[in-house]
Amino acid sequence: MLSNKRIQELELVMEFEKVEECFKEVSSWIESVGRKRLKETINLDDSLEMLLQAQKQFREFDLIASEYCKRGQEALKKMNQWEDFSFVDVHSYRVKLQTYGDQLEEFCTQLDETRHRVCETVRLYEFFDKVRQGICCTEEGVNS
Repeated sequence: MLSNKRIQELELVMEFEKVEECFKEVSSWIESVGRKRLKETINLDDSLEMLLQAQKQFREFDLIASEYCKRGQEALKKMNQWEDFSFVDVHSYRVKLQTYGDQLEEFCTQLDETRHRVCETVRLYEFFDKVRQGICCTEEGVNS
């Protein structure tokens, strides 16, 4: 039984090393690219044209960022099997996984919030643009 336990521990450690490589790549991208790009979308431009351009750029970024989030979430799912084991020897690995998971969850949440904010801001600007055009057309009709 002790031998089986050790074999399971080794298998988990080997699996963790594969998952950790994935998380290191995802984590590195989040820190070096992802967070920086999210911060850039905090201040959206004041014109509809510039806002639409920012939305297009964000969508391109969003596709890449969503892929990183998906990869990280899939790696976490692979490690869900660790919950079934109560080995003391794997505690440090669980802590690392929790740290990676927290970072991933925070970034994915920020990405979702930014996606929603950009979309809503564009909709609002489009509405105001239609209202402005309506007012201009009404004024032209009155002046004629």
